[in-house]
Amino acid sequence: MESRLARFMIKAGTGLALTFLYGPLVILALYAFNKGISHSWPPDLWTTKWFTAALNDDLLGGALKNSIIAAIGATTIALALGSLAAFAVHRFTFFGRDTISFALVLPIALPGIVTAIALSSSIDYANSAIGLTPGLLTIIIGHATFCIVVVFNNVIARLRRTPTSLVEASMDLGADGWQTFKYVTFPALRTALVAGGLLAFGLSFDEIVVTNFTAGSTLTLPLWIFNNIRLPKQQPVVNAVALVLMLLSIIPVYFAQRLAGGGQAVGAVARGGAATPVAVLDAAGPG
Repeated sequence: MESRLARFMIKAGTGLALTFLYGPLVILALYAFNKGISHSWPPDLWTTKWFTAALNDDLLGGALKNSIIAAIGATTIALALGSLAAFAVHRFTFFGRDTISFALVLPIALPGIVTAIALSSSIDYANSAIGLTPGLLTIIIGHATFCIVVVFNNVIARLRRTPTSLVEASMDLGADGWQTFKYVTFPALRTALVAGGLLAFGLSFDEIVVTNFTAGSTLTLPLWIFNNIRLPKQQPVVNAVALVLMLLSIIPVYFAQRLAGGGQAVGAVARGGAATPVAVLDAAGPG
């Protein structure tokens, strides 16, 4: 049994940690509704004119569109390559497998500025060799380098938790490789893929360090914020945009956490859900 003092210390520590993390975000939210331009305390509340000013900004709409396109492109690449890499590392034994696993995780462990400089140098070389210029495509490629890690980690973790006996049973019952994947493997991985995709989208959508070195003249939403926050008259507008961006970012992270935290798919398979070997046998037909 924990003592009363221990429970109090745990609660106090948790409260301090949450205040440290979310206190600045609360202040940002308050200043988004501040009537004045200066950041005086307490803020002079309430107004929504800065949100209207943001909607009327000529560059903001294009920047938002570019961020969404880049996030979708990077997430698509990450889902494809991250899933394939996870299957290869989990299902096969080959020379250098541990090294490949380390190499896949390394980009997200490196400082962002290091990855950004490396990508910038690669783009300069590609520009001289094949005419690849910095823009939306290079942003997508740059974001995919660290988004792959998120998908890879989610998929390989789920593969390790999925009993291999399910795959073996479906093959024994007459299903081919595609049917086994469709009715056994994919249902078990579905939530992991969605969680990895949502996290990858969130990482790409608000990334600025790599974007700053790969965008060229292309403007994304984080770059718009970075460019305008240095202008005193634009800071209230930036606060309003940042508040909306923060609220939108919570959505994919929340659902990714809920999906990644459970083993519903694996449990459903094990309990005789739609992806059981019996269902595979029915789908495979006789013989």
